[in-house]
Amino acid sequence: MPPLPAPSAARSPWLGIGITLLAVFVFSLLDTSSKYLGQRYPIAMVVWARYAVHTLLMLLVFAPRMGGSLLHTRRPGMQLLRGLLLFSVTVLFVTGLKYIPLAEATAIMYLTPLLVVVFSVPLLGERVDRATWLAVLAGLVGVLVVVRPGGALLSFAVLLPLGGALANSLYQIITRKFSGSESGVTTNFITGLCGTLLASCALPFVWVTPTLADSAVMGLLGLCGYGGHALLIKAFDYASPASLAPYTYSQIVSSTLIGLWVFEALPDAVSIAGMILIAGSGVWVALRRRRAA
Repeated sequence: MPPLPAPSAARSPWLGIGITLLAVFVFSLLDTSSKYLGQRYPIAMVVWARYAVHTLLMLLVFAPRMGGSLLHTRRPGMQLLRGLLLFSVTVLFVTGLKYIPLAEATAIMYLTPLLVVVFSVPLLGERVDRATWLAVLAGLVGVLVVVRPGGALLSFAVLLPLGGALANSLYQIITRKFSGSESGVTTNFITGLCGTLLASCALPFVWVTPTLADSAVMGLLGLCGYGGHALLIKAFDYASPASLAPYTYSQIVSSTLIGLWVFEALPDAVSIAGMILIAGSGVWVALRRRRAA
């Protein structure tokens, strides 16, 4: 998830935590809908639905009062790069969900905060202590435990969520550079618009008319994408991003439970151990960053 500016006033940290937990549950529903649709329709259609509904909702909510300023930016090149990176994240992750169980793919994607640490050194000039580097190494070991060399998950498909995590970390680095200089609403709208336009280019070549029920799921997909981000932004009104970051790892748990319910897929004990190692490493890094902040 993209880091956002710290709140102006932290009024109720527990309320912020509650909203964060709800947000990551909504993101689990987003991923579940993506996996379901990705097994029935071309990936380009699924990605288009995710961004098109998101962009339409933002137009309905913000365009009446913001008008043309919704597109006003002082850094159009960086905004387009940011949008392209998030589009890449979505394509890679949704494609990976066709071949990898929801819980395991979600856990691999949560390498993102650890990769942000790695890239923050050369790209942002940040200093990283030895304990944080050890946490990053532990997270990478956790991925190896999940995919298990010689195991069923170690295939080309594993590179898809790994590539998604890599692109997501660069996306978050760029988002950090925007902090305080660009409107969050404009940034999120341009990102959604980029995704919609890019996916629309492929749509005429892959279109399959969805059923009425699946059309509703596509609407839910975009609604969850928009709603999850809106909830997370709201959570930052009550507590700082650094204090809420550890709670976002609850998405691994919710994705595991939803995956069991919808797809009847439960990770084995070894995979769960690897997922715990990834989540524990990320939480450790988040807590150290909170202390530093």
